[in-house]
Amino acid sequence: MANKCLKKGIYAPGEDSYFCKKNMKARNVTILLGLILVGCKSMDYYGNKISETNVLKYEDVKQTAFDQGRIQTQISGKIIETCPKKGCWMTMATQTDTVFVRFRDYGFFVPTEGASGKTAFIEGDLFVDTISVRMLRHYAKDAGKSKEYIEKITEPELGLSFTADGVIIKK
Repeated sequence: MANKCLKKGIYAPGEDSYFCKKNMKARNVTILLGLILVGCKSMDYYGNKISETNVLKYEDVKQTAFDQGRIQTQISGKIIETCPKKGCWMTMATQTDTVFVRFRDYGFFVPTEGASGKTAFIEGDLFVDTISVRMLRHYAKDAGKSKEYIEKITEPELGLSFTADGVIIKK
């Protein structure tokens, strides 16, 4: 009687031929590789596709940005919050400061939920910025701050801001 496995091209229980075992092993390896590849996407990209290989410490580039007014760089940090309305901005904690990040020409957005606490890599311009009272209030309103909180914003803020061309968020 001919081998059932060879006729059907599948492994049949009780069939011990070398061919059946080899096919079963190859199929299992293919399935395993497929599952690994699907599970390996551990980062989400927004805006320009960037790499996380040239990341500098914010603390190492901060003074250069103040001295020059604007520098092109790549930094990383933990996301504190994102704009809950559209995802058009985010705040990111570095080791020493909180950086306010906007996205170049509103060309892309980040998730409005689920990003807080995740590591982000951003590439773009770190620059000295004066954020007006009107914009500070707008951002506070977007973030869902209370009316009392918003009314206490009476002075512009001088600091460093970031305009990102690309963002990577680690899952």
